[in-house]
Amino acid sequence: MKEISVQELKSRLDSKEDLQIIDVREPYEAEICSMGGELIPMGEVLDNVNKIRKDIPVVVHCRSGKRSAAVIQALESQHGYSNLINLEGGILAWADQID
Repeated sequence: MKEISVQELKSRLDSKEDLQIIDVREPYEAEICSMGGELIPMGEVLDNVNKIRKDIPVVVHCRSGKRSAAVIQALESQHGYSNLINLEGGILAWADQID
């Protein structure tokens, strides 16, 4: 599974790279801290695969990186995605090192 550090993601966002960010946390978690990605809670991802692009890199994140890794594994095995990237450390790392 591909992973990206929060520093590398910040750099890619700052350079306006064409990325999609998917947040698989629950809505109450996103209210606390958000990177501005599209919120699709983990339990709803497989019902919303049409919202997840296949033509650009897609960074998937959660609180710490575990749920997003599970979502990526499911999307890769069940829906043939090959462009998904897990955010190392999730929103906790983002909040600690970037925001």
